Amino acid sequence: MMKNMPEIKMGIVAVSRDCFPMSLSKTRCHAVAEAYKEKYGDIYECPVVVEREIHMQQALEALCEAGCTALVVYLGNFGPESAETLLAKYFDGPVMFVAAAEERKDNLTGGRGDAFCGMLNASYNLELRGVRAYIPEYPVGTPDEAAVMIHEFVPVARAVRAVSELKIISFGPRPQDFLACNAPIWQLHKLGVEIEENSELDLFEAFNAHAGDARIEAVAADMAAELGEGNKKPEILHRLAQYELTLLDWIEAHKGSRKYVAIAGKCWPAFQTQFGFVPCYVNSRLTKMGIPVSCEVDIYGALSEFIGTVITEDAVTLLDINNTVPRDMYEADIKNHFPYAHKDVFMGFHCGNTPSNKLAFCEMKYQMIMARSLPEEVTQGTLEGDILPGEITFFRLHSTADTRLQAYIAQGEVLPVKTHSFGSIGVFAIPEMGRFYRHVLIEKHYPHHGAVAFCHAGKTLFEVFKYLGVSDISFNQPKGMLYKNENPFA
Repeated sequence: MMKNMPEIKMGIVAVSRDCFPMSLSKTRCHAVAEAYKEKYGDIYECPVVVEREIHMQQALEALCEAGCTALVVYLGNFGPESAETLLAKYFDGPVMFVAAAEERKDNLTGGRGDAFCGMLNASYNLELRGVRAYIPEYPVGTPDEAAVMIHEFVPVARAVRAVSELKIISFGPRPQDFLACNAPIWQLHKLGVEIEENSELDLFEAFNAHAGDARIEAVAADMAAELGEGNKKPEILHRLAQYELTLLDWIEAHKGSRKYVAIAGKCWPAFQTQFGFVPCYVNSRLTKMGIPVSCEVDIYGALSEFIGTVITEDAVTLLDINNTVPRDMYEADIKNHFPYAHKDVFMGFHCGNTPSNKLAFCEMKYQMIMARSLPEEVTQGTLEGDILPGEITFFRLHSTADTRLQAYIAQGEVLPVKTHSFGSIGVFAIPEMGRFYRHVLIEKHYPHHGAVAFCHAGKTLFEVFKYLGVSDISFNQPKGMLYKNENPFA
């Protein structure tokens, strides 16, 4: 099975202004590398200290030879503005800048590095040359503090690199009247993402070609083991296994020059009548493998899921921001039990695409909404259950219809509250959700789908979106912090 995200090999390069002692920058950089190795693991310490452009070229050669995929530019002193910026420009991968704090009051004459000042000029020159780089919130610190900053950069670097090597494979156009799943392609290409668009007929042909595949029995057995007592539709396991093999083989045959893949599939209405099942459970299994699959040909939803998967190294799901919590349910199960107002809570839902390891319990059932207009027997294959309680981050990277990138991030939790409903579903609590719903989701015209990471990942997501060039990043603002168009008298 393909590993659907990159491994990061971090390199660190000391830079030095020629009117400052080079030894100061070199010694300080070594201390950072040692602190990182002690806490987190390997980092390549480049033997070249960069003062001038020739050193920059030598450092690039050394980094390439060492196989580095991400880079830390370390200002041990003021730093050489042009050479350090060109190092970031020509390095083939994500780059961060960090600077040394001064160590001792008795060494502020011969041993003062002025990296605090140099970081300002580094930032200026990065903007001047149009070079993107990660700069921590407070990018100046001791070796131990710098090591922590580098560690926080790793998932950012992994996501930025992964997006640049991603192919999203889609099947079918968006469902009729689902204009919210419109996916302007221009921004995807600007991000470096490749798109392969296929019809449902292409997928159906490939599925039929897998009839009688010798591997089906083993996959069906694995499904049965995963479902356990929740295997309420055993008669469709072999067809679901056939479909899973179809998707996995398609990925291997079609990823081409790209290393990583996500899928956006059309899952209704013709899918049920032609395939004879719904793809939800198979989608959940691929997502669990680290290959996100979005519903309803939501291409930006698939991209969002992929980014979340890469930064957390865990499964991410895609849910509708779906329905309110009934007043009686709030009064009985939430009020006086959890610190949330009624407008802070809502239910996140999708038909049955959430991985089994993110559900408190699960059963394979039929898609109740689709069964209102289709024979029940062709709507089987959902994975249903209440979502596990715990920390979550609800987020989405999106292109507007006029091709502007925007994103939102909201941290909260899934409450340990019974849903009394169907599908993959949970009771979500996000502080000030009512205001966020009105002044971000509605005001900025976001669609109904959001990606859900099963931890608090807002800090990393914010930095990833910034690095990718997203200037409009919204969050659930706390009480007293008004949104741009929020009525102060309401």
